[in-house]
Formats: sequence, C-alpha cells, structure tokens
Amino acid sequence: MMMMVLPNKDLLLMQSSCRPPPLLSFPTIKNKPRNNIILVRATLVEEEQETILTTKEKRELRKANRDSKIGTYNWREQVEEKLLQKPKKQFSSWKEELNLDLLAHMGPQWWILKVSRAKGKDTVERMLQALHKNFPDAEFKVFTAAVDEKTKLKSGKISVKPKSLYPGCVFLHCTLNRELHNFIKEDCEGVGGFVGRMVGNTKKQINKPRPVSETDMEAIFQEVKEKQEASDKAFEEEHLRSLEANIVDKTGKKVVTGKTTKRSRKPSGPILGSAVRIVSGTFTDFTGTIKKLDKKRGLVTVGFSLFGKDTIVDLNLSEIVEEQK
Repeated sequence: MMMMVLPNKDLLLMQSSCRPPPLLSFPTIKNKPRNNIILVRATLVEEEQETILTTKEKRELRKANRDSKIGTYNWREQVEEKLLQKPKKQFSSWKEELNLDLLAHMGPQWWILKVSRAKGKDTVERMLQALHKNFPDAEFKVFTAAVDEKTKLKSGKISVKPKSLYPGCVFLHCTLNRELHNFIKEDCEGVGGFVGRMVGNTKKQINKPRPVSETDMEAIFQEVKEKQEASDKAFEEEHLRSLEANIVDKTGKKVVTGKTTKRSRKPSGPILGSAVRIVSGTFTDFTGTIKKLDKKRGLVTVGFSLFGKDTIVDLNLSEIVEEQK
C-alpha cells in the first residue's frame, strides 16, 4: 500500500477548505429610542419623588391647617374633656356587677318602684308596714308625685282627689342591698320591682336598680309644688266665679255680673296646644299638650314631662282624650 505525502502547503489548503464559511456580519442598530424612554421615565420618577411628602411633613401640614381654622374652637381641649368625662370601669368582672350587695356602698338613695295603678295607694301602705316589720332598724321614706285636685260637688262639699304625675311609679328612699331588694320584689304584693337597666352577659342577666340623682329629685319636688299651686289657684278662681254667678238681689232674682258675650262654637276634637290625657299604651294616665296634629292620618304628637324632663311621643287619636278643665 502506497502512501502519498503531501506538502505542507497542500495540507494547509485542505484544512482551510474544510472550514465552514465565515458568518456575514451586519451592522447592528442601537436601540436609541429605548434609551430615550428610560431617560424620560427616570425624570418622571425624580419629579414624583420631589412632590411626595414624608410622614412628618404631612403631619405638620395637617397641624398648620387645623391651626388656621381654629378661631375659638380648640379640638385638643374638646378631646381631653371627652376623655375626662368618659366613665371609668367600676367593676373588675361581670359577676361583681351582678352583686346587689354593692348597692349598699352608695348609701341612702332614691329608687323608683313600679306599683299597681289601680291600687297604688293601698299597695304602698302595705309595703311600708311590711318593711317596718321585717327591717325595724332601717329608715324608709316614700314619695308619691301627685297633685291633690279639688272639685266642688253639687251638695256644696269639696272633693279632693290625688292625681299622679307619674302613674305606676313610687319613689323610695333607703339603703338598698340584696336582701331588701328581693323582699320588696318577691314578698310585697302589687310591686313590680325596681326601675333600672339590664346588666350581665349571655350567661346571666338581671335588672339592676338605678338610683335617681338628687338633681332630678329636686326637679320633681319643684314640679309637684308648682302644679299643686296652679291647681289650688284654678280652684279658687272657679269658686269665685261660681259665687259671682249666684248673687241674688233683694227681690230674689239672680244678678248676672259682667258682660254677656256671644259664645263661639268650639271646634270638635282636640286642637294644637290643648291638654290631653293618654288612655292606652305605655304612657297611660299621663297628661300633656298636643305639639303636632294630623287629623287625616289620625296621628298626634303629645309632649309631657317624665322625671322632670320634657318627652315627646307619637300616638293615635284614639289613644288620647281631651282633658276637661
């Protein structure tokens, strides 16, 4: 077998001929618009960073706005007053709030009892007798907010009838505890318990008595006094008018005093400002004046005094009657 030895030049040519053809190089175009966009975005971000305020700067700006609008209003003082007026938590747990023996720490207070309206006077008398018998060392005071209305009968006698300003309510002054509370609520016939509020949680709830403040009691005493004076004055004026109407001369004929005026026809039904009495519902036997009247819909708004405060309630016309003078 023969071998051919090629010169080095030919070998180099063969090697060079076996190489792949070189790749054509095209001129590359730089993405200049993309660089421009990046630059624009960078400038926008810089502008936004210049407008954004820090938290401290925002707080100072809000404070400056508030100070410019203050005038006579100071929001700091108002917030401090609300925090001071906010009642602190009196009890450490809900079980402690249900303990009625803690009411004795308040000392003698005025409490409101719910009694029967039909036999309220007899119920109060029986309750006082039972309290003095079972609690001889305790002191009790009972106040019924009522006005004694006087009327003259045909026979000439004067009838006195008490009219309660708060029907079904009696004020009791004593030092209350659990034993006394349960005795009045369970053993005194005709007493429906104390006026209070529900306390506790979903496990157990009770109606805890709520005392009446001295300010409210003074307002109630003053209200009873003023209405009693007004009632006595009205009775005296009516009595004088009846005496003048029955004056007789020497001949035995009645003498009519004053000018005789033609009586105007009164409109039927209650009118605005007239005195009415509630005959049904929650506020039965309460008296007040008509504030609003809608005869087409049969609705009326009555205003009356409840525990020394003005109260307004919407009723039907069938639930009220006009109070006779």
